[in-house]
Amino acid sequence: MTIHTVEVPEGNTVFGDTTAAFAGFGYSAAVRAHGLLFIAGTIGRRADGTIPDTIEEQTEIAIRKIEEILRLEHLDLSALVDVTSYHVDIRRHLPGFSEAKQRLVTPPYPTWTIIGVDGLASPGLLVEIRATAAYPDTHSPGAQPPLAAN
Repeated sequence: MTIHTVEVPEGNTVFGDTTAAFAGFGYSAAVRAHGLLFIAGTIGRRADGTIPDTIEEQTEIAIRKIEEILRLEHLDLSALVDVTSYHVDIRRHLPGFSEAKQRLVTPPYPTWTIIGVDGLASPGLLVEIRATAAYPDTHSPGAQPPLAAN
């Protein structure tokens, strides 16, 4: 089995200063194995390391980070097949989360599990999103090639 670790380059404009967390906490942004891309839990921390106050902004940043990891692998959000999001004070924040999610994630929709939690890694974090994407199956009829690198 071949496993490929996805590295977010230092100085990446989407991740900014937050790339240090990968080494600091000892994990990879994403790992490719068996035609799937497993994306680690992603939070809505700004590139400068600050945490927005609103669930809408945190959700948008987390999804944009997932989108950037997908871009690094020549994929886009349509490659997502399974997503799990973890929410602090879920009843209060679900409407804002849903509004931001609907603006950014369009059909075909992945499966999505939403879980309420007591807290996340840092005070002020309201949502964390982990995802799995699938690479195009080049053996199936109608398969699309990966997106070209920028």
